Amino acid sequence: MATRTSTRTRLLDAADELLFSRGVVATPVDAVLQRAGASPATLYRAYGSKEGLVAAALERRHQHWCEVWDEAVAAAEDDRGRLLAVFAALESFRARPEGARWCAFLGTAAEYADPPAPLADALRLESVTMLERLTALAEPVAGAGAEELARALVLVVSGQLALRLRGEDAPGLGCRIALILVDDAARAVAAGQPVGS
Repeated sequence: MATRTSTRTRLLDAADELLFSRGVVATPVDAVLQRAGASPATLYRAYGSKEGLVAAALERRHQHWCEVWDEAVAAAEDDRGRLLAVFAALESFRARPEGARWCAFLGTAAEYADPPAPLADALRLESVTMLERLTALAEPVAGAGAEELARALVLVVSGQLALRLRGEDAPGLGCRIALILVDDAARAVAAGQPVGS
């Protein structure tokens, strides 16, 4: 018998609310089940394990994040703005209910030295997507140095999210640092020099 969509959604909502604010390891599966009004059998039938549920919640969050980022890119007026749109997207995502808790991906990665396969796959998806999207957005600005610039921007994004975890968020700081990197890359390309030199 297939698990009802509403029960699956309640489990995902409860996982998102509890696990990504209290911690995956620190939150017992019973708390998630109680919040969702679901039985252990339902969870295991739908997701196979607690880690399967966490992976599904991360994948759903990743999809929402990509939608918010796409909206920010579409609203940008030029190549530079599209590249920096990741920072507008971070602020927009943070304003949404599921975005209020810093970064579920960094938090989950920090809790597992060697995450089980479903979690490793979900975490890898987020990392790969971030680098690939930033690289594609950096190409018009940095040319052949797009991946190097994208890697630097991933570091800035991750740093901004880590500051949020520690309660030291400085709105706009990540974008200002990224702007320096983007402008340096554009100058290097204009001068015929490699990006990052």
